[in-house]
Amino acid sequence: MPVRPYRFVLLCLLLCLSACAGLPPRQGAGPASSAPSPSPLLLVSIDGLRADALGRGDTPVLDRLAAHGVRAQWMRPSYPVLTFPNHYTLVTGLRPDHHGVVHNSMNDAQLGRFVVADKTAGQMPGWWQGEPVWTGAERAGIVTGVWAWPGAAAPRDGVLPRYHHAFDPDVPLSARMAEVAAWLSGRDGPPARFAALYLETVDGAGHDHGPDAPATRTAVRAVDAAIGQLLDALDAAGLGGCVNLVVVSDHGMAQVPQGHYLAVEDIAAMEEAEVVSVGQVIGLVPRPGHAAALEARLVGRHDHYQCWRKGEIPARLHYGSHPRIPPIVCQMDEGWNALGRATLLKRDADGSHDRGAHGYDPDLPSMRAVFLARGPAFASGRVLPPFDNTDVYPLLARLLGIAPQPNDGDASTLVPALRGD
Repeated sequence: MPVRPYRFVLLCLLLCLSACAGLPPRQGAGPASSAPSPSPLLLVSIDGLRADALGRGDTPVLDRLAAHGVRAQWMRPSYPVLTFPNHYTLVTGLRPDHHGVVHNSMNDAQLGRFVVADKTAGQMPGWWQGEPVWTGAERAGIVTGVWAWPGAAAPRDGVLPRYHHAFDPDVPLSARMAEVAAWLSGRDGPPARFAALYLETVDGAGHDHGPDAPATRTAVRAVDAAIGQLLDALDAAGLGGCVNLVVVSDHGMAQVPQGHYLAVEDIAAMEEAEVVSVGQVIGLVPRPGHAAALEARLVGRHDHYQCWRKGEIPARLHYGSHPRIPPIVCQMDEGWNALGRATLLKRDADGSHDRGAHGYDPDLPSMRAVFLARGPAFASGRVLPPFDNTDVYPLLARLLGIAPQPNDGDASTLVPALRGD
């Protein structure tokens, strides 16, 4: 006899519940949730995806997820609005001033120099303070897998994700999706209960072409389609209705008009200060004998930027106490960058100036990030007011049933996102 529609739906539901129930139980769950969901948790970051990129026709997969799950009007990134600081905030709940990744480029008296391209620095635990969610999960006996998330290559007390893939831009999106699906389904070993996936494609296109350029919108569509492929792979593995999926971005992207560049040497001469970081958030260490004169000239408002002593940065930015933050911090205005003169001359010669950038004031609309979620733990069709990205980590800990480590987030913020709350 043909299967009646309602019986077919019931059969699918039972199969899904059976698949979820068959996963190994969590161990060491803390008091963050008295009845944690048994579902796997998948965290996906789309670097550089603006909050207003959704609903424009380029993100049909993400739009469907949001319509049947939860989305925020936007998520406020932490300062500085850069990739590594904000990605580590998302998985620790700590602001950069507290987890130590205070910029994409920074110095430490004991550890030396950190830049994002240095894989060795990325593997040194000392740079990454606090405990990321995958470490807490592994300590609790939960199998985890991380694809290229900043900080995942640095062990905490010898603990690393069970599955890990280092950042490699040459790996096609489809291959990344297949690998993460394999981790969650247990195709090649114990199934991961938590997986995190970092995707850089949109950010790269936004820098090269600007946030609204056709090439950037093409990149958005490619990432959206790849997430659809991942969901299809989870469906094929019998996990489609079981996985709690959280999609975020670390920040947005602003347009950089032609000629909106300053030479950092025009802000502080080389004999006056060591330049620790350039771009949108400029870090300066005055050289001996130059501190008073440099502060007197720089602190305050200028054309296209503003400078502060580190202890006088506006309180709303929650930045300025960590020893890695230089004594003087200058913030560029939206759409302006400051780079070394040699870099600017080279870019003038080859025409390679960025058409888009981030790192600006986190309260600017262009810097707003994405948050959406769907799965058995989440409500359907719910829109949340804006919140800080520090609040994501307490949610992740709750969904995994582990005790959250001390953090700067508010555990109550995302309770309304959950089913039945």
